Amino acid sequence: MNEAARAYIEKAEKYLRSAELLRISGDFDSAASRLYYAMFFCAEMALYANGLRFSSHRGVISGFSQNLVKTGELPASLAQSLRTAFDERQSGEYEALSEIDEAQVQTSQPAQRPGCNTSASEAS
Repeated sequence: MNEAARAYIEKAEKYLRSAELLRISGDFDSAASRLYYAMFFCAEMALYANGLRFSSHRGVISGFSQNLVKTGELPASLAQSLRTAFDERQSGEYEALSEIDEAQVQTSQPAQRPGCNTSASEAS
């Protein structure tokens, strides 16, 4: 695994730890945001491992689905988790009356984050 791939994974893991601390403190909007970014960095790493780069969040989400999920390399559930996390982050950060709660944050923690626990993470 090369330095860039390792950096994406380390950042994702750091954001997961932050999300857990925020969840424990009751800041569910911020926890949802950190969870999204952890998944986002994993998706970026998986795309990077395949020689792909995108300049926006929507580009990464779309590129992840088009290039890694629709090709069968990764399961569709990962793309759905990433899209759901993006929507929750948007709600938590931009809606004054966000409805994100602890249960939502806990279910948003996928067992396998997009790209981080897959063969795509074997970037050389």
